[in-house]
Order: sequence, then structure tokens, then C-alpha cells
Amino acid sequence: MLTDTQLRAWRPTDTAPCKRDITAMDPATGEKIVRIKAGELIPLRKIADSDGLYAVMSDAGTVTFGYDYRLDGKRETLTVGRYEPGTANRTDDALKALDYGAVISLKDARVLRDRASRLVEAGVSPSKAKVEKRTQNADSDTFGAWVQRYFEFKADPKSGDEQLADSTLALRKSVYKRILEAPLGKKRLEEIKPTVLSELLDKAKKERGPGPAVHARELVLLVYRFAIGKGVEVKNPADSIARKTIATFKPRERNLDGAEINLFFQALEHTATAPTLRMAVKFMLLTGVRKSEFIGATWSEIDWERGTWTIPKDRMKADREHVVYLSEQAQEILESFKFLFPASYASKNYLHPSRYESDAPISNATLNRTIDAAVKVINEGVDPTADEFATFSVHDLRRTFSSRMNDFGFPKHLIELCLAHVNKDQVEAAYNHAKYAAPRRALMQGGPI
Repeated sequence: MLTDTQLRAWRPTDTAPCKRDITAMDPATGEKIVRIKAGELIPLRKIADSDGLYAVMSDAGTVTFGYDYRLDGKRETLTVGRYEPGTANRTDDALKALDYGAVISLKDARVLRDRASRLVEAGVSPSKAKVEKRTQNADSDTFGAWVQRYFEFKADPKSGDEQLADSTLALRKSVYKRILEAPLGKKRLEEIKPTVLSELLDKAKKERGPGPAVHARELVLLVYRFAIGKGVEVKNPADSIARKTIATFKPRERNLDGAEINLFFQALEHTATAPTLRMAVKFMLLTGVRKSEFIGATWSEIDWERGTWTIPKDRMKADREHVVYLSEQAQEILESFKFLFPASYASKNYLHPSRYESDAPISNATLNRTIDAAVKVINEGVDPTADEFATFSVHDLRRTFSSRMNDFGFPKHLIELCLAHVNKDQVEAAYNHAKYAAPRRALMQGGPI
């Protein structure tokens, strides 16, 4: 076995007798000839230790530890590490985190040899595992790796309000795959400069249009912000590229017509989601409220006798109390919630509590995910030659409520009151609250569905 004394004293000029004849092919005759005879002194370049471990010296005097083993009938070699005189032995905890290829002592080399031997016994090649791990480490700081971490974070329900709706997440994944993955995926974050990104976005705009180019810039911006938020010290290249230099757009408005409403709610009945979420989506359209107003609603705000839901001013955008006159359909949904969430109702808690915590509301993305799932059901049954059913958000239901009420001929000022749009004259607003209670109730009863 090797000793530290041997290794420290080893020099490139050391020689040892050749153990056996070393033969070579004669290029002229094609016959084997003896190149070096057994017993002849040759440079000492390899010293065996034990159980397949050995030390090898280069012509320059560098000593490395190697380990030979056989797997599936084939011989393989693992470079265990490099030896330097005076290297201290590592502690057990340090050895657990030690990778192959580092500067190590003879004792450390034997520990790593034993670890590799266990892998071989399990049918795993330590040499190939080393290469794969090196590749993974090299890829861990690439833009592509950070994109995947960003997507995982945004898809995780435990991310709370940071979780994205399925439709938004699917759009960003598509943008990455189509525009960013090939040119940027394997680049390290610090390698992507503003000029490189700007050229890529210009190309995307020319080939695919301004919309995809804007989405691509947005994704780069968000991924870098995510990485920086995790402690990575890097400059965000998208900060140097103004969105308006690519394109500007007017917000897209989406509201459903009568046929789309019917088609959507038919699909919703066949969507794999909780029945209460189906009812919640319908409740949003029946009441025309904002998503945050429903998510934060509690049973203490419901007046069963008057058939009203009073949203306190601290939860209203206009900072003013708003009364929702509940249609019979809306009240029936609340009665179902009362039956299905008895603990929440008894404690005057949320109308629709979280699936996992009865004292917490549903997440900000839950209703949008429910809508996305129903739209997916619709599009799975669409003729391939026909246009897909365009997805929409919870807020688009509020816009749909307004559009359909206008179509039905209800007075505009009544619709505005039902939507809690602010009237600059607060005195008139208070008067209208009492004066228009009956017609507002009639409007809500004649709602969009």
C-alpha cells in the first residue's frame, strides 16, 4: 500500500524495473516486436495502493489518484482527486460534501474510493455520475435553469398571491420555448447583455410580431428579478430595454356574449373542479363584483332578511361601503356555501374558505384556474378548423356583467351603481343608494344568466 512518505518523496526522475515485456507492432512487417524488455529501468509513473486505487504522476510531476473498476463487463476509470504534499485529512462531515476531482490527502482518496466502490456494487458508474453532476452544476446557473425555477415557483399553490393562473403560466412557457430557449437557455445570467437581448427581441418582432417580442422581454425581466430576489448578484438586461421601444398596446377587453356564457357554464359543469368553485364563478357573474371583494367576503356581511351583501369600505376600491342586492340565484349559491362550509359559517368567516385552511380565503389564482379549466374543456371539443374559445379572467366577468346589462336596456346609471363606480357627488351618491334600491334589485334579478 501507498504511504504519505512515498508520495512526498516521489519525483519524475524516479525509475523502476519494467515488470514485463512491452510489445509494439512493427509498421514494416506488421509483426509484434518487444519495445521494452522486462527488467529494464523505466520512469516510475504509477504506484498501486489497494482495491483498485493507485497514484499516477505526469511528466510535470503532478500526482493524481485513479480508481479502476469493471461494470457490465467493461473497464472504467475514475479520477478520484489530485495529491499535494501537506494536504490535511478532512472531517467526516467535510468528506460527505466532497466531490471527486478536488485536492485531497491519501486518506481522503481511500474514502472516496470506497464511496465509488459502493456505487459500482449498486450498478452505477461513478465516472459517468461525476460527469453528469459536473454538467448539472454547470447548468444550474444558466438562464434556462432559472426560468424553470421561476415557473415552478409561480405554479406552486404555496406561493400564495405569487402563484400565476394556468393560462398566464402556459403563455409564458410558450414564449420561452418558442423565442428564448434556443438562443439563451444555456447561457449564464451574466453572459446575456442588453445588446444581445435587444437584437433577439428585434428578430422576434420581425418574425413573430410585436406581441410575442413584448412578452419575451417581460419574461426575461421577471426571471432576472426572481434570481436577484434569491440573492444572485447580476444586472437585469431587460431593464435597459424600454417596452415602448418594441411596441405599445391598448388593453384588450374581453366580454362574453350570451351564447358564450351558455357554452362556458355548460363546460364548467363538466370540469374537474370543486362544485363550490363552479358556483363561485357563477356568483361572480351574478353579482358583478371584483375578485378581491368576493375572496375577502365574510358571512357577517350577508343580510338574509334583506337579501343583501354589504361590502365594507375598507375592502372597496372607492373606499366607500357598497350594497349588493342579491338575486334569488345568488342567494341559492350562498345557501349552498352555508351548507357545505358549516364551520366557516358558524364562525362568521369567509363565504368560500380555502380548501386546506378553514380560517383563510381561497387564493388569488383559484377562480382564474377554474375558468381556464372550463375553457380547456370547451376547446378540446372544438372543430380543429374552427377558432378556439378565447380564455378570459375573473375581471372579464365583471365587464361581461356590464355589457349584458346594457344590452338588456337597463339604465346606465343603475348599472354603474351596481358596479360601485364612484360618483363624484357624494351627497347624490348617498341619495341614490336609497332611491334606487328597488330598481337595482330588479336589475340584479334580471342578470346576465
